[in-house]
Amino acid sequence: MIAVVGHLVVDPAQRDRVVDLSREAVLAARDTPGCLRFAVAADPVAEDRVNVSELWVDRDTLERFRGAGPSGELGDLVRDAVVRELEA
Repeated sequence: MIAVVGHLVVDPAQRDRVVDLSREAVLAARDTPGCLRFAVAADPVAEDRVNVSELWVDRDTLERFRGAGPSGELGDLVRDAVVRELEA
């Protein structure tokens, strides 16, 4: 299994927009065979943070789903990302 955990750093005024723009990716991931969990949520304490949590059955499944990361408007709104992959 592959766990992807971390957070995105965004302008606090744009945090809800980032979560909204992530909705399609969340739905697509959850419909992908091999995706066990995929969540993007506003951090309840840090106003400039959006938490990311994913769980995949294997690396091949994750790589087939994932492109180069956020792009377009979503990519423009992300100031920084601290995301790690853990393999079990």
